Amino acid sequence: MRQWLGKAGEDFQTAELIVANDLPAYWTASFHAQQTAEKALKALLTYHQVDFMKTHSIGALLQLAEPVASGISNELDAARDLTGYAVRDRYPGPESEVTRATAREHVAIARTVLDVVSVRLRAYLDAGPPTS
Repeated sequence: MRQWLGKAGEDFQTAELIVANDLPAYWTASFHAQQTAEKALKALLTYHQVDFMKTHSIGALLQLAEPVASGISNELDAARDLTGYAVRDRYPGPESEVTRATAREHVAIARTVLDVVSVRLRAYLDAGPPTS
């Protein structure tokens, strides 16, 4: 769980640096924002010993998390929009234009996911081991 959360934090820092320093490859900030959300949710699932498939789908991960983290799917609904940035623009082909404003929105969503998951994990850790 901690490794997943650590990697999510690294992705978030990368996304934040790209936007804060006005680096021109904003699609990479959106990619790292998606990775932040994906890895944070996988940290939550790992803590609860919920098996998950190899997926970049934030929606699928939220669906898996809902039974062990009630309300999280609605709370983080906006994060579903990040799913497309897991692969889009990483390879040559038709590229979508990601503006600095869009990248900032994605970084804000990623921050929310990371914060919500971190708060929930802290609460679970304070309460003791999960029951299955």
